[in-house]
Amino acid sequence: MTGLALSYGCGSAPAGQRVQATYDKTSGKLSQLTVDAMKDGKPNIVSYMDGTKFLRIEIDSNEDGKTDRWEYYGANQKLERVGFSRANDGKADAWAFQGPDGSVARIEVATKGDGKPNRTEFYEKGTLSRAEEDTNVDGLVDKWEQYEAGALVSVSFDTTKSGKPTTTIDYRK
Repeated sequence: MTGLALSYGCGSAPAGQRVQATYDKTSGKLSQLTVDAMKDGKPNIVSYMDGTKFLRIEIDSNEDGKTDRWEYYGANQKLERVGFSRANDGKADAWAFQGPDGSVARIEVATKGDGKPNRTEFYEKGTLSRAEEDTNVDGLVDKWEQYEAGALVSVSFDTTKSGKPTTTIDYRK
């Protein structure tokens, strides 16, 4: 999960060029860069800017006209999170967060298609280690998964709505 570095010029480009810049009419600051990365006449990357600082970047990687990746940047210009559309419907339904080493530390997923995360997956050194899910979307985690070397080894469920596991299936036994 690395940020997208753009090395294109920031001047306004004539139609048909790979990069087009938009400036805020009031401040004169750069507000948007639109990029045709595939050189096919269809813009597929839009960078929202505050002057020279990235705010977010939206990418249509499969060129179907719908954004499928959103990159959000903090004030320090570090990538804070990446949203993506697992359903390829132009709506973010999962968000990845980096750990201190730059690898994925956590992914939040909206499994119900409503844009509200109800499952969180935790990664260690790029490998899924555990997950927590609110399967009935009542605000309490009711499913816990444990992984070893990326393989599911146990699942626990809360069948009493207490927020604590009451039943566990251990696949190692």
